[in-house]
Amino acid sequence: MIIPIPEINFTASSFYNPQLNNVVILATGGTIAGSGEAHNTLNYEPGALPIQDLLDSVPHLERVANCAGVQVSNLCSADITSEHWLTLATLINTLAQRPDIHGFVITHGTDTLDETSYFLNLVLKTDKPVIITGSMRPATAISADGPLNLFQSVALAANPEAYGQGVMVVFAEGIYSGRDVQKVNTFKANAFDERDFGCLGYMRDEHAYFYTRSLKKHTTAAQFNIAGLQSLPVVSVAYFHVDADPGILDYLATISKGIVIAGAGGGIYSKPWIDKVGNLKNNNIPVVRCSRISSGITLKDSYIDLSANSIPCNSLVPQKARILLSLALTQTTEYHEIGAMFNEY
Repeated sequence: MIIPIPEINFTASSFYNPQLNNVVILATGGTIAGSGEAHNTLNYEPGALPIQDLLDSVPHLERVANCAGVQVSNLCSADITSEHWLTLATLINTLAQRPDIHGFVITHGTDTLDETSYFLNLVLKTDKPVIITGSMRPATAISADGPLNLFQSVALAANPEAYGQGVMVVFAEGIYSGRDVQKVNTFKANAFDERDFGCLGYMRDEHAYFYTRSLKKHTTAAQFNIAGLQSLPVVSVAYFHVDADPGILDYLATISKGIVIAGAGGGIYSKPWIDKVGNLKNNNIPVVRCSRISSGITLKDSYIDLSANSIPCNSLVPQKARILLSLALTQTTEYHEIGAMFNEY
């Protein structure tokens, strides 16, 4: 998916204020751009509204930044692919070289927002703020949450305090790191959290209050480079449960360069699965061991018989471990090198 680099001229707007920072808003679709029957929160069409409609729905946006909108796509986030990720990251990396652009906001569907945020956190080559947001209610619903989320995201993207903090998510007045953010509720407006790690801070109106920051490598400190990449190595996730057929690993090995297992407890799975994982390592298909539990940490020394042929995920959830493994496979298949990446990122 290739889109031309958009022509952006902030000074052409009648609201242009030279004392404010300039923010580019990249729209990808989702519920925040959804439209349906007035007042309903269900049975709507995600990604129905164009970027200008989103900007027009936010009162006084011109008071926090000079904004320019770019329609990258208009999709339900379940239809976002790694090709869209590469396009989005390439576009940001290119636009970030312009000195008159100070920050970015991405509007996105919530269902895969946590995955997009982590991918961008690993591959963007800019310290300029990149904020991702969305909404749990469509634009046509009563008390739609999109306008406030977008307003506060733009305010944060224009805030010098956000510089160098990697990709962040703003949702329901919380500020979350792109690494640790996760959707934790299927319908409530405060649908995102960082599980054990809380949040980085809060937004109150247009003001940001930071209390912590992510210590893991990201953006300009990350080793990954997507320049020239047309696709990513395929990595699949296998979900372990009682009576889970280990044959699923044989099938996934035919379509994947690497496999993530969402194991029970601290990332454990049965003896037949352990044997299969040993075969995968012998066939040079790295396996990362995660947990289907949303909190805690998966370590190398937790289960000796599992650790010999798998790479522990540290604190990543399976869908994010899949992203890191895919990027790691663009550089190496060596277990110790990939293991080091899971400790660093």
